[in-house]
Amino acid sequence: MKKLFFMAAIAMFSSSGLLAQKIEFYTPGIVRVTRDNGEDATKNVSLVVTATPENVAVVMNTENGKTVYTTDQLTVSVENGKVSFSDAKGNLLMTEGEYAFTPRHTGPDRNSYKVKQTFSVEPHEAIYGIGMLQNGKLNQRGEQRRMEQSNIDDYAHFYQSIKGYGVYWDNYSPTFISVPENGKAGELVLESEVGDIIDYYFIYGGDADGVIAGMRHLSGKVPMAPLWTYGFHQSRERYATQYELLEVVDKYRDLKIPYDCIVQDWEYWGNPFLWNAMEFLADGYPEPQKMIDHVHDQNAHISISVWQSFGVGTKPYRELAAKGHLLDFETFPPSGLSGWPPRDDYPSGSRVYDAYSAEARDIYWKNLSRLHRMGIDCWWMDSTDPDFYNEQDRDLDVPTALGSLRSVRNAYPLVAVEGVYNHQRDVDSTKRAFIFTRSYFAGQQRTGANTWSGDVASTWDAMRKQIPVCLNFTLTANPNVHSDISGFLAYDYNTNGWASAKDNPQFRELYVRWMQLGAFMTMMRSHGTGAPREIYLYGKEGEPIYDALVDAVKLRYRFLPYIYSHAWQVSKNDDSFMRALFMDFKDDKKTWDINDEFMFGRNVLVCPVGNALYTPEEIDRSGNFVEVNWNASKTYDVYLPAGTRWYDFWTNESIDGGQTIAADAPISHSPIYVREGSIIPFGPDVQYANENNYDNLEIVVYPGKDAEFLLYEDEGNNYNYEKGRYSPHIPRRLAPKITTKQIRGLLSRFIIFTCIQFHIMSIFCPTFCPTIIFSPVI
Repeated sequence: MKKLFFMAAIAMFSSSGLLAQKIEFYTPGIVRVTRDNGEDATKNVSLVVTATPENVAVVMNTENGKTVYTTDQLTVSVENGKVSFSDAKGNLLMTEGEYAFTPRHTGPDRNSYKVKQTFSVEPHEAIYGIGMLQNGKLNQRGEQRRMEQSNIDDYAHFYQSIKGYGVYWDNYSPTFISVPENGKAGELVLESEVGDIIDYYFIYGGDADGVIAGMRHLSGKVPMAPLWTYGFHQSRERYATQYELLEVVDKYRDLKIPYDCIVQDWEYWGNPFLWNAMEFLADGYPEPQKMIDHVHDQNAHISISVWQSFGVGTKPYRELAAKGHLLDFETFPPSGLSGWPPRDDYPSGSRVYDAYSAEARDIYWKNLSRLHRMGIDCWWMDSTDPDFYNEQDRDLDVPTALGSLRSVRNAYPLVAVEGVYNHQRDVDSTKRAFIFTRSYFAGQQRTGANTWSGDVASTWDAMRKQIPVCLNFTLTANPNVHSDISGFLAYDYNTNGWASAKDNPQFRELYVRWMQLGAFMTMMRSHGTGAPREIYLYGKEGEPIYDALVDAVKLRYRFLPYIYSHAWQVSKNDDSFMRALFMDFKDDKKTWDINDEFMFGRNVLVCPVGNALYTPEEIDRSGNFVEVNWNASKTYDVYLPAGTRWYDFWTNESIDGGQTIAADAPISHSPIYVREGSIIPFGPDVQYANENNYDNLEIVVYPGKDAEFLLYEDEGNNYNYEKGRYSPHIPRRLAPKITTKQIRGLLSRFIIFTCIQFHIMSIFCPTFCPTIIFSPVI
């Protein structure tokens, strides 16, 4: 019997009459499945999912004990209690396997269960996402691990398949995941340590972009980051005084090295007992307001490190302790004395605050707001994992405002980051909240926070891993990710005395190649310890290393109109910045596992040099630096995806796709290609992101196929774009005619830009060039 009706949910009852299974259609392609143990269990409001079920047109058919629910995108079948999913053409996507509720008998969760669900995976079905995994793999087949947030590995409890579907597992406790080996059919296992119900969302999108859009529909869209955040950020561990910091600020401007942000790392507060005081209490910062004002006078911004733990001598600690909002486990810093290793006989007493409590988040912001009022532009929210010191299993039994820490463990970064983001939005509409942080969970994209990949080593292996780290992170529906340029830990390169790493050719080569990679991450930030990272300490103008570092930064600024326009596509249309090759070239199966290249936006193929070409990759510890000829010619193998032609960004040579080539890879640049049918707007040479806005653009057309590009601009650092105050324009390929002209009197929805002029300085057209017309989007 078939029946057409509109529904948001179907409740299926077990023979005992108690609710055993429930299916909810959130959209025609998104289905929530919950299952309890026959005890009519309920669940608190989701920390991640913000959407509510829509009224969806569904055809239901019941026959021979099998019930089938069909929408215009998806068929959901239920037989013998197991759910399977097929697309509109009848192609099977996924089937549930076994499930289990294992009672917990000890601890605060002894009345709950361990919950387990398995899902079918075909032999050659590529699996992506999961989180930020430092395993070097793009395709996560064969991966097994316990998912608990940490310094360099973070998890979203979300994966997606090459078949065009994704699964979000709505449980916040540490969770075991097992993905079958490639080439073998099997079951993907998800087993969480605490849960009253099994609760997951099946998202069908047809392709990776559709899955990402579905997950953002469920858990929140991505807001626009400020324009300046796409510029260069200079950091180190650490600037110990305001004078050190301002010296860098002024030196960069004097040398005309572009940058937009200087980053103040930890201990500006003083000794470990004052940990994260959110005040400038150290002797080296006698006039912090003057420091901040001077940074702004130099047309720059300042970011500052804030943690989730507090020292016993701080105001936040006392306030939080009085309200019972500190979590009772050892954290960083473990010792009240500076230095490493820590002295266990001088415990610091520092504690992580309970970010699961709304009252605690209010107290956190109350103290942070002092820095906000001083003009701090960006919050570096460190240790949002959060940090444990000598973690014990019993630490997960400490109580929080939402239950045991174990039951909500992996959602800590979400509630901590969202607490700061929401509070700033509530009090300041003139300045976009911007956060970068060390950990994340599903849904965190709605804060716009940029997650960095933790304190990774300064090695070639670590650098290579950052590409699949960022790509899989992106495939969990969060587009904002980056790594410390050069890696964090560079001590091993001090082979010729302390602080010699900056002169070590092996570290210099690594730094250059990582900088060239970082120019195409969503945040370009140089940071680390063991060696200073300021570019001017790596030579001078005319020297290969210095020039290569500066050129990478300048290239980033040339791409800013492209980047910021793409940021609008990310926010408005659920696009992604760093795109695994299969997202755009799925028909080319070679792209399914490529972990060392990526698309930056829809048009630019980035091929970072991931091996040492000029120096040995293994660190020479002889005490003598290796001899290097930086002018030697080098090549690096890159794969050009099939289905299109490619233009070498540096030479304009046109090359067929579907082949591996030996690309030129001098120290000055890494291989970059642009796909045919692209229009790229380039900005002028500037010292900071909004120096010239879009006064003088170079529009480069890469012909071969029809092309379209939406050029976007707004006021850059407020929320007026949410009220329609922005100006998108489309340069469009229409006909094979050559036109080079200045375009005046451009119509605009954004009154400030009604008189803007786009000057086409040059148009690259090796064969023919189309007419270019700019028109407003109404």
